[in-house]
Amino acid sequence: MTFKMIKKEFKLVGLKGSGEYQNFGSEVPLLAKRLLSRSDEIDYQIESEIALFEPKKSDEHKTGNFFVGLIVRGKVNKIPAGMDYLETNNHYITTRGNIMELEKLHENLLNWGTVQGYKRDLDSYIIEIYHPVSEGEEVEIYLPIIA
Repeated sequence: MTFKMIKKEFKLVGLKGSGEYQNFGSEVPLLAKRLLSRSDEIDYQIESEIALFEPKKSDEHKTGNFFVGLIVRGKVNKIPAGMDYLETNNHYITTRGNIMELEKLHENLLNWGTVQGYKRDLDSYIIEIYHPVSEGEEVEIYLPIIA
């Protein structure tokens, strides 16, 4: 696994969801499926699917917000009904790997960031970008840090 720190901007159009963190594994894909069925409504579409997750701040923090979307090339003039346009520009620590190892990727990235002395930004969204590959799907993880 390769880890690095970068500053990156993301622009997306997507749907907002919320729920209990323990249910994100089933709720996020359902909302993504709904979004993909409406993808032809989004101008300036790029093929990458993206998800943003509100970080869990403590064990008592049971519910959170998330967005599923499609990355767009520029500012969208017409946002489809019920969707949101978001821009984020932060410093992140990042890695990429097989989606089947998502939990392990997150854990290893967190551990690497801690060893490197990075402090997580719990007020910014965690980002995942999904890439179809011949063996299934890969995910890029971007954990926001305080720079």
